[in-house]
Amino acid sequence: MKAISSRDNPLVKRLHALASSGRERRILGETLLDGAHLVQAALERSCRLKGLVVSESGVRKAEIADLLGEVGQGLPCHVLPDTLFAHVSPVDTPSGVLAIIDLPAEKPLGTIVDNLVVLDGVQDPGNLGTILRTAAAAGVRHVLLAEGCAGAWSPRVLRAGMGAHFVLEVHERVDLAAWLPGFGGQVLATALSGDACSLYDLDLRAPVAWVFGGEGQGVSPAVLACATRHVLIPMPGAIESLNVGAAVAVCLFEQARQLGSR
Repeated sequence: MKAISSRDNPLVKRLHALASSGRERRILGETLLDGAHLVQAALERSCRLKGLVVSESGVRKAEIADLLGEVGQGLPCHVLPDTLFAHVSPVDTPSGVLAIIDLPAEKPLGTIVDNLVVLDGVQDPGNLGTILRTAAAAGVRHVLLAEGCAGAWSPRVLRAGMGAHFVLEVHERVDLAAWLPGFGGQVLATALSGDACSLYDLDLRAPVAWVFGGEGQGVSPAVLACATRHVLIPMPGAIESLNVGAAVAVCLFEQARQLGSR
């Protein structure tokens, strides 16, 4: 491993840019994986790493030492002092290891006949990563993100997703109002409107496009108009709404329950 100790080092500047700027990630065509678990998940899914960076204290952690042994001599590896590693870390509590990967090439969005999750204005990286992880756990393969959502491949979203990105097909900046009318199954949008029906009264055994809105404003009117039905999650307690990540989990696993009982 090569040691780096200066903030002026080109690699340090590159890492800081990838950690802090979506614009720089798009220009460089790269992003960062933070944490040994996420890096290991990428390796298991044959995601090519371009470089590995560890902190001086991280080298002494067993899981990071095992990871360094697994990648071998063919991958550029650098070690940074803890203070410098914290400077390039995309999170407030550095994990001790970062990997550089290429951003995936954008795939054309064609016809989808399976269940999918559609997100409109979900801006919190932690929420988005959690939703992606939940979708992967529930067996959903496709996730569509409208313009205005957090960047799916930002380091914070990747960390919250914990490997879900490598088993999903994620499409960003989708014109939902143009795409959704062509979907062949139900388009179900969570909403508190008067015509909303209970989630538990629905037959969810056919393909569904699940539409969820942002943390504050919910689903936009243009996208809501594409829904074949508005859905309400019954809540007997004294709270009027759920975090969007929790709402996604309730809906997807109710569908999984119904499909499992078939």
